[in-house]
Amino acid sequence: MSYLNIKGIVVKEVNVGESDKIITLLTKQKGKITVSAKGARRPKSSFAAGTQFLSYSDFVLFSGKDMYSLNSCDIIETFYEIRNDMEKLTYAAHFVELVNDTVQENQPAAKVLQLFLNTLHMLAKTDKQPELLARIIELRLLTIDGYTPYIRGCAVCGKDDCESYSFSFSKCGLICKGCAVQDPFAMDISIGTIKALTYIIYSKIEDLFNFKVSQVILDELGRLMKRYLRDRLEKDYNKLDFLKQLKA
Repeated sequence: MSYLNIKGIVVKEVNVGESDKIITLLTKQKGKITVSAKGARRPKSSFAAGTQFLSYSDFVLFSGKDMYSLNSCDIIETFYEIRNDMEKLTYAAHFVELVNDTVQENQPAAKVLQLFLNTLHMLAKTDKQPELLARIIELRLLTIDGYTPYIRGCAVCGKDDCESYSFSFSKCGLICKGCAVQDPFAMDISIGTIKALTYIIYSKIEDLFNFKVSQVILDELGRLMKRYLRDRLEKDYNKLDFLKQLKA
């Protein structure tokens, strides 16, 4: 039986039997992997903390026939600030859903893991707007996954010197006002929002969170990304609607 020493963060946990659980880890080398954690739900288990949702740990795993089995884990970060805050936990659940839908099992996911950990850090440890963090991870994940929208000019005619643009979901990018007449479902988009899209897509990871936007631009980004996610991933992401209901 071979061993695997790997760092990973728990993105899913399922209770099994009286005291066991099966967890899904997001890792750099192998993307998502499934791990059986025997006895992890026992109060005195050494696995209890390291196998909780969003715990980032250094794991030693046995490589079994159908899945890995947990041998040991040393906690690196628990993100307890997120688990103790309903709003932050709801945002984190949205981030996790996106990650689970865009990362494959046993496929390297170094960029996604770094993005995910950095976003969780900003959510847990800083006063960055959770809404902005959501827009950043949504768009950057789609970019990593090959769904980068075209924002260098008009996706139809190629003009890059227009004063105003719309966003075409059928063309997956900006279109000028002249071409927008052919797309009744295109969304009007401000220059400020275009600048925000450009920054999120093309910034280095170490600079990705170093910007702010107005609430007007943030609202526009939210409407755009909700539709773009639905079109590209063929799914409605509604977890954040819960927060709107609480604030209503």
